[in-house]
Amino acid sequence: MENIYYLLFVCLIFWYFIYLRKVSEAARVHAKKYCEQSQLQFIAIARQSSRLTLNKKHGLVWLSLFDVEFSGDGESSNNAILSLYGLKLGSVDVPPYRVH
Repeated sequence: MENIYYLLFVCLIFWYFIYLRKVSEAARVHAKKYCEQSQLQFIAIARQSSRLTLNKKHGLVWLSLFDVEFSGDGESSNNAILSLYGLKLGSVDVPPYRVH
């Protein structure tokens, strides 16, 4: 009986890593689309954190925060924060930046 719990635990960890990979791919797609719409040059994306959260609008969901590096003028780089609720885009917080 104890082996079933170990197997369940291993499967849960395996699912979590696959899900985090899916979230990272969705964040990359959202970041590139945002940069294209805002006429920015997309440079890189990195995960800040992922946690299970409960709020009134989305219910129980994984909140993931990402650092998005972009350039407005092609010479300098800036960082924005992209938040995802599950696989859906929550918000993009962009600081002021230089444009060409």
